[in-house]
Amino acid sequence: MEGLTMSIWTLGLLIAVALAFDFMNGFHDGANSISTIVATGALTPKQAVLFAAFFNFAALWIFQLKVAATIGKGTVDPKFVDYYVIFGALIGALAWNIITWYYGIPSSSSHALVGGLVGATVAKAQSGAPIIWEGFGKILAFIIISPLVGMLIGGFLMVLVAWIFKNKSPHQAGKFFKSAQLFAAGAYSIGHGGNDAQKTIGIIWLLMISAGVATKDQSTLPMWVVYSCYFAIAWGTYLG
Repeated sequence: MEGLTMSIWTLGLLIAVALAFDFMNGFHDGANSISTIVATGALTPKQAVLFAAFFNFAALWIFQLKVAATIGKGTVDPKFVDYYVIFGALIGALAWNIITWYYGIPSSSSHALVGGLVGATVAKAQSGAPIIWEGFGKILAFIIISPLVGMLIGGFLMVLVAWIFKNKSPHQAGKFFKSAQLFAAGAYSIGHGGNDAQKTIGIIWLLMISAGVATKDQSTLPMWVVYSCYFAIAWGTYLG
């Protein structure tokens, strides 16, 4: 019974660390979604963080747990994962987030988390055997693809918008873009919540699988985990 109690306390502690990472993710990355609407005066800073936090949490009702499933059961083999691996992954990612936030270095919280998880698992196994390359390879590919796609789409839209508004007055253009910026910031915040909160859900799911209190079946994942992760990232965004 003593060992079981200790396991429950350890599980609770690691879930708390995971939620702390999720909070720091929102705190660290929240400015990305509101910088333009604050800079242009579309919203005040206080309004902007509340706006972003709301849409971070609203993603809960929009997205399925596809990203969580990739992290929880599609990146590393769960049988190699224990409390030490999860602790190492979370502390490594959390420390990196704090360092990059302090020095103002743009970085991806979610990629730090995935890197921490894979690195800790490989260290535990002392080989690359636990890596599920289909899932991890997908993540690596999109680290490269995402900036390139964003650059191409951004460039195309800039040319298109400049052409559409070339004969409009600054007042007419400004009125349209104030609304457009709110839409874009809301969409970005939904994407941020729907993607990054799910990475923490995946970590907690993986932790619960290793503890024997959940399985790879999504129905065994408690809903309080999902709500807690979305709330943590939204709260971090609001305070960030």
